[in-house]
Amino acid sequence: MSKSHRKTSPPRTAKPPAIQPAAAPKWHLDLIVWIALILSVLAVYSQVGHFDFITYDDPDYVTNNAHVQAGLTPTNIQWALTAVVGANWAPVTTLSHMAICNFFGLRSGAHHWVNVVLHALSAVLLFAALRRATRALWPSAFVAFVFALHPLHVESVAWISELKDVLSTFFWFLALYAYLRYTERPSPRRYLLIIAPFCLGLMAKPMLVTFPFTLLLLDVWPLRRAQFPRTLWEKVPLFAISLLSSVVTYFVQRSNGAVQTVRQGESVLNALVSYVSYIGQTFWPIGLTVFYPRRTSLTVFDAACAFALILAVSLLAVFAWRTRPYFAAGWFWYLGTLVPVIGLVQVGRQSHADRYMYVPMIGLSIILAWGAADVVRKWPQAKFAIASLSVASCLACLGVASAQAAYWRNTESVFRRAINVTDNNFIAQYNLADYLADTGRLPEAATHFEEALRIKPDSADAHNKLGGYLMSTGHIAEGIAHFEAALRSEPHNAEAHFNLGVVFSKTPGREPEAIAHYQAALAANPQLTRAHKNLALLLLQLEDTSKDKSRPLPH
Repeated sequence: MSKSHRKTSPPRTAKPPAIQPAAAPKWHLDLIVWIALILSVLAVYSQVGHFDFITYDDPDYVTNNAHVQAGLTPTNIQWALTAVVGANWAPVTTLSHMAICNFFGLRSGAHHWVNVVLHALSAVLLFAALRRATRALWPSAFVAFVFALHPLHVESVAWISELKDVLSTFFWFLALYAYLRYTERPSPRRYLLIIAPFCLGLMAKPMLVTFPFTLLLLDVWPLRRAQFPRTLWEKVPLFAISLLSSVVTYFVQRSNGAVQTVRQGESVLNALVSYVSYIGQTFWPIGLTVFYPRRTSLTVFDAACAFALILAVSLLAVFAWRTRPYFAAGWFWYLGTLVPVIGLVQVGRQSHADRYMYVPMIGLSIILAWGAADVVRKWPQAKFAIASLSVASCLACLGVASAQAAYWRNTESVFRRAINVTDNNFIAQYNLADYLADTGRLPEAATHFEEALRIKPDSADAHNKLGGYLMSTGHIAEGIAHFEAALRSEPHNAEAHFNLGVVFSKTPGREPEAIAHYQAALAANPQLTRAHKNLALLLLQLEDTSKDKSRPLPH
């Protein structure tokens, strides 16, 4: 057979590969994390829908604020843009309270639910931002779950007055996500999308003044786009807005008496110790409460130890900048975002506050999350142990946060908790006493007013309240003594003058003293309608008495 007629076998073809099941799209995992974050927030905070307003700050923001309760009217909107509420200029927060009242009135549960929803959305946004920036699923999820569930964050979510906290942080994370999109394809339009939520956040709470600084940290890690001075110049408009907000906030708070007079050395000592205290509370969140009295027993040694620890960790972060940049980014995020509230400029009478850790804790969580990822990369056999520890930590946070949230049920439970976990807490004693008095439990209220005066003997408010109780029980002399003590502390205290006016107007022969006290009360507070009414009635009574005396006696 010739070659031309030789049969040839068909060419062999490669065996088709077996069809592999398609891997689940990554967004499925992201969606699972989003749902889990929302459900975990609900597991902790669904209880707050049955909680009341409390009598600490809530009256200023909602329950005693006629403008807010009237809702979004043109007049109230104009008022909100210039009003100072709670010693802060925060028009976005004020308008938000108005909007809630517009829809739900004074139903406290609805106000609580707004905080919960914003907190859940912020947790999802935080996860989405970290996921986009790092491409790391589980470390990003861990940071988001710690943010969602940590007991230190209960105060920000369960306290209606802290709408400003959850609202401003929601805008913070929106601006952060917008910045990540900007870095992928810079343009003026995308830059404006950063500025808009940033400004709204500042007008909700000026805590966002450190936002541009955190963007510089993210440029170093995880974005790795730090090209100085270009990336610094890029943020000059944001730093300028922060500076303007800082100046406005300082002068507003100082003009409204919120900036406390504290010796500079004392404020520095407290700030250093607070940095370390917050770390301790992050890892062991027990004894949390609404108000921590200012520390009175701090020593230079305490501050020196705290400074040594902060310095050591900071140097470690600098030296590890190239090998573990997440450590430096997380640590300086923690240090930097706490600066506005660490107490170098003392605003309020507290030594520190749980709500101040709402954003700074993210830095510590980043160190833990990416540090754990580093351990798994180096020792893969530790993966199960690390995962188990992470899940256990989040579940522990969920349980402790649920218990902590329960203390926010009403004014009484909030301040009884504070009294139980702190010493010499004047704010807790006074507010609990005031609440008990308003609910008719006067003998118990008197006990707490007395304790408040033991802690702060010059409290005019406590003297007035206790004096009023003593008067109602027939202890006239003791009541007068407390009213006079209030005036020694605050000579122009309208309430004390009014109370003495009431007492002396009922005491024969002391009417001229009553008139003098009513007049002094009106000089201190011309809007005190009770004093106007009582003074008018007393003058009419004296005039009638004078006329009766001038008439001839009947035969």
